[in-house]
Formats: sequence, C-alpha cells, structure tokens
Amino acid sequence: MNKLITLFGLLVIAVTVPAAAQNPDEEAIKKTINQLFDGMRKSDSTLIRAAFNKEAILQTIGKTKEGNTIVRNTDLNQFIAGISKPHPDVYDERIAFTKILIDDNLASVWTDYKFYIEEKFSHCGVNSFQLVKTEKDWKILYLIDTRRKENCN
Repeated sequence: MNKLITLFGLLVIAVTVPAAAQNPDEEAIKKTINQLFDGMRKSDSTLIRAAFNKEAILQTIGKTKEGNTIVRNTDLNQFIAGISKPHPDVYDERIAFTKILIDDNLASVWTDYKFYIEEKFSHCGVNSFQLVKTEKDWKILYLIDTRRKENCN
C-alpha cells in the first residue's frame, strides 16, 4: 500500500512540475511587457524606450464619432514623450496575459487590460504585441490595441 501511495505521489509530481515550469523566454517576454507598463506608471522614458525595438510600430483601433472603425498610428518617440511628460496623475494600465505564442525569435502576446488614471477607470481593451528576440533580450516590435469604455468586465 505504501508503495502504491509513493508511486501515485511521484506520478502527480511528474505531471505537475513540467506544467508549472515556465519557458524562460515566456518569462523574459512578460518582463519586457511589464517594463513598459512600469515605465508608464513611473513616467520613466528610459524604462519605456528600453522595452521597444527602435523600429517599433504603434497603432490603436478606434471608432469615429459616426461609429466607423479607424486605425491610428502613433510615432514611438511621440508616445514616449507624451507618457513620460510630467503629469500629476499615475497612468496605470493593468494587464492580464491571455496568450503567449513563441516561435524562434518571434513572440505574439495578447493581453486584456484596464486603464486607470490614478484609481479612476478610464477605458479597457486588448493589447496585441509582436516581440523580437535580439542578442540581449526581447523587444516590442509592434503594438496594436483596442479601446472601449463598455463591456470591461
């Protein structure tokens, strides 16, 4: 009976340990994305810039007043300047990693988010990141997001 319990225990460990262990690239990717949002909260242009590849593309999917879908492009340098410009309130984008896909030096990451200014809710949506693995670390190469005020469960 003790052998059966021991065997069962070893089987449980063998099954759960690999599932709990995360891919080191996945952790590094999360670190890069979290660095962006830490930089936003701190208005720290150095942290924000370090998360991006120098050729990064930023876009937002939105709606016109008439309800038509539009895509807005944002220059990386303008984005960094706007976020890191001194302002009295903390920009707090709270994310949940929904899906991370990795193939060689390419990663695709989907994060749900809720955006707060200080503790006041502003909007929600989804971020879609494309990252590239450089010689040193993962960098955000492409970021597109949606923004809405409804259905933000």
